[in-house]
Amino acid sequence: MPFKAVEVREEQGSYRAAIIDHAEFSDLADGEVRIAVEYSSLNYKDALSAAGNKGVTRNYPHTPGIDAVGRVIASASADWAPGDQVIVTGYDLGMNTRGGLAEQIQVPADWLVALPDGLSPADAMMLGTAGLTAGLCVDKLQRQLGDLSGLRIAVTGASGGVGSIAVVLLKQLGAEVTAISGKAEQYAFLQSLGASHCAAPAMLAEFASKPMVKPQFDAALDTLGGEPLANLLKAISPDGAVACCGLAAGVALNSSVFPFILRGVCLLGVDSVEIPRERKAEIWQRFAGPWQLDSERSAALLSEVGLNEVPEQLARFLSVSVCGRIRVKL
Repeated sequence: MPFKAVEVREEQGSYRAAIIDHAEFSDLADGEVRIAVEYSSLNYKDALSAAGNKGVTRNYPHTPGIDAVGRVIASASADWAPGDQVIVTGYDLGMNTRGGLAEQIQVPADWLVALPDGLSPADAMMLGTAGLTAGLCVDKLQRQLGDLSGLRIAVTGASGGVGSIAVVLLKQLGAEVTAISGKAEQYAFLQSLGASHCAAPAMLAEFASKPMVKPQFDAALDTLGGEPLANLLKAISPDGAVACCGLAAGVALNSSVFPFILRGVCLLGVDSVEIPRERKAEIWQRFAGPWQLDSERSAALLSEVGLNEVPEQLARFLSVSVCGRIRVKL
């Protein structure tokens, strides 16, 4: 049956997203599952795909959407049956496989994770890949440092999707959170999410000419990479750690070995795309249980749109600073 989807087409060298109502899939291949999508979400990678970034999506027409939650409607896998509620994030979804900004998706069975009891489809896509990434970062910090309660933890890119969820989660775990953001107008928003302090990236830039600085944080969650990460490492306490998951400020890391050999700082890399689904399932279970986010703070970081609004929102992502999370109700 035809269904609605966002479709990006190339038109004379430019790319345009629009809603089509005649999308279809061919028959299921071995091991594939078809899902009726209930919610998706918008991410920076979706905006890049919609803008024709060939590093994200090679061929067009294409449907972006790296996140989806919904119900199985057909399956060629013994692992999944019609009616199962599932989450799909990462792997190739929305990149070169038609993504979650559509009423249906069709994906390999081993990309699916069961929606855990205690987590609604709506809450799953309030989190999406951004929440999964934030959770993986926090988990790595816990594995390295143990209980995070009372620790001074910095979050860079704090007003973005990963950063804003990290602020809420770290606050709930008892950390003293410093939200680092270039958007001073968002400081009240970040404090409402649980940040004890807010600071501009210029604070980190002041460390650029110094080999090391006085420790200011016990740990950090970095979404920026590049020079901010190099400077942040100089300000971490002995035996502290930084979980790194982003590259918004660049892919190069121009750092000395001093933070590592003088203070024993650990740099922890975090991937949320190609990790085993068992690892993803573990984090989703935590968000359904001990990490269930405060409803008031979650509502503060969330806005919701319908599928028809998505093309406009995707264009806005690259021209306007987007804060928090945007959930798409299918």
